[in-house]
Amino acid sequence: MKFLIINGPNLNLLGRREPEIYGTATYHDLCRLITRRAAEMDCGVTFCQSNHEGTIIDAIQQAEGVYDGIVLNPGAYAHYSYAIHDALRSVSVPAVEVHISDITQREPFRRISVTAPACTAQITGHGFDGYLEAMDLLMERRR
Repeated sequence: MKFLIINGPNLNLLGRREPEIYGTATYHDLCRLITRRAAEMDCGVTFCQSNHEGTIIDAIQQAEGVYDGIVLNPGAYAHYSYAIHDALRSVSVPAVEVHISDITQREPFRRISVTAPACTAQITGHGFDGYLEAMDLLMERRR
């Protein structure tokens, strides 16, 4: 199985950005954790992080026929990007939306995700472990 891990805006700043919400581990730490889990699962993994909506859409569209699952943390795009929603709907690759923090307990504008309905599942508030849970869920779904 091959996973595409897509991280949206500001996730490259993990470890520095609001550590009281996101913790002190870095984006590099996150990628290392996911890479280790993928190796344990005997799976491939590719990372894409972008602060640009179009790049994220391109990555989703290009996943068709290449990846077996997408783990997506759209960041703030979750709350208003119908374009990312539409891209997810346009491919047959199943996706799980992940948020490090519990968006349902944050500011009112963060509580609704417009991208989640285009995904198989949504995992929020589990920190970096949410990514691993998403990989497990996609792997289980494939069986």
